[in-house]
Amino acid sequence: MNLPSSRRTLLRLSTVAGAATVLSGCVTAGGDKPEQTKGTVTEDNPLGVPEGADLEVVMFNGGYGEEYTQHAVTLYEERHPGATVTHEGLQKVGEVLQPRFVAGDPPDVVDNSGAGRLDIAALAAADQLTDLAELLDAPSVDDPGVKVRDLLLPGVVEDGTLDGTVRFLNYSYVVWGLWYSQSLFDQHGWTAPETWDDMLALCEEIKGAGIAPWTWQGKYPEYMMDPLQSLAAKAGGLDLVYAVDNLEPGAWQQDGMLAAADAIHGLVTGGHILQGSEGLSHTEAQNAWCNGQAAFIPCGSWIEGEQQGVTPDGFDMTLAAVPALTSADALPYGAVQGASSESFLVPAQAANPRGGLDYLRCLFSGEVARGFAESAKAMPVVRGATEGLDLSSGLASVASTLESAGEHVFGYKYRTWYPELAVEVDTATGELLGGRADAQQWADRIQAAADALAADDSVVKYER
Repeated sequence: MNLPSSRRTLLRLSTVAGAATVLSGCVTAGGDKPEQTKGTVTEDNPLGVPEGADLEVVMFNGGYGEEYTQHAVTLYEERHPGATVTHEGLQKVGEVLQPRFVAGDPPDVVDNSGAGRLDIAALAAADQLTDLAELLDAPSVDDPGVKVRDLLLPGVVEDGTLDGTVRFLNYSYVVWGLWYSQSLFDQHGWTAPETWDDMLALCEEIKGAGIAPWTWQGKYPEYMMDPLQSLAAKAGGLDLVYAVDNLEPGAWQQDGMLAAADAIHGLVTGGHILQGSEGLSHTEAQNAWCNGQAAFIPCGSWIEGEQQGVTPDGFDMTLAAVPALTSADALPYGAVQGASSESFLVPAQAANPRGGLDYLRCLFSGEVARGFAESAKAMPVVRGATEGLDLSSGLASVASTLESAGEHVFGYKYRTWYPELAVEVDTATGELLGGRADAQQWADRIQAAADALAADDSVVKYER
């Protein structure tokens, strides 16, 4: 969340930095899995957590905060009163945990999100992640008659599956789009545009009011890649999305992708972006937006929680779907990019993997999920968790946008599958937004990287 942090792949403040370095040792190091004891399986202990076994939880402390993971610790301690639970929040999960994976001494639970997160695909290929099927088939904390898997929204299990095995589970359901202040728009009589031509016309009106139409998190180009690839998906449909993920020749040079890149590049050449945005961090850009310096900012649905401390009263932040690129788009205007995010995993060499599984059973309970929605202002992946809650303006708009999208929710997987390609995509996008490359140069650069990856037999490939 979060994508960067991890898109937060999530989560998603930025793309994985140095992913190959982070996992190079993990693939070969660690030795055999340690002997792992299993406690007595009972109705109250369906996953066989050993009595008195300590538990270590390491999580990414980003926009969602630590309140919900601490809440799960409380539930776990109630269930296992003889255990000592250690909980730690980090900013750079991969950097801190790499040596521990290499040494064969990882924590029992990891929230693998944020900038510099571990390469999940490489961890899975190295058999460093526990298969979560047993957790999914376990009785839920809320209702023993309902399995954990049946609590999860559609697509969550699929998102965490690599080569037929569930290696991780995401916690937040993220929707990406364009954010604006409803009160600002009401003040000026503006409405969120449904076509790109309408967007450009509105940008001129916004500039006339003395406000920059857009800002973006320039130090993390992944943020602007989200509206670009949304425009491309709408133009080219799911065939384009799958071609990108499947590393097909020419996927990044398709007409829909080029047109989307040209549209985003046009924001630069048209003077529609707040001056200096390229040098802003995610928080700096988001603060400028909250302070009324720009009308639109691209982001995932974690932004409301992340900005709680600085958003003015009455701002009424609202999510809008990325406009349709043309009238001939393959997907409708209301289609949105959405996926589960904020990845939780149990390392295969953990000292207490059974405790790790049971901690996740607590985390995915309705009680913790409701608390997450309230504290993080974000959508959990647990069914019905937001029912009956008084939703904030941002979270309510996320729910409304998802409802309007219906079956037209799409998502790319190349960031999770191929982190090194994602780094090249973001580098090229930074050049595009900096005015140092045009759409064709942007596409050619990324396609060359994708082709090289496709030809590299040392990299495990995935397919949709």
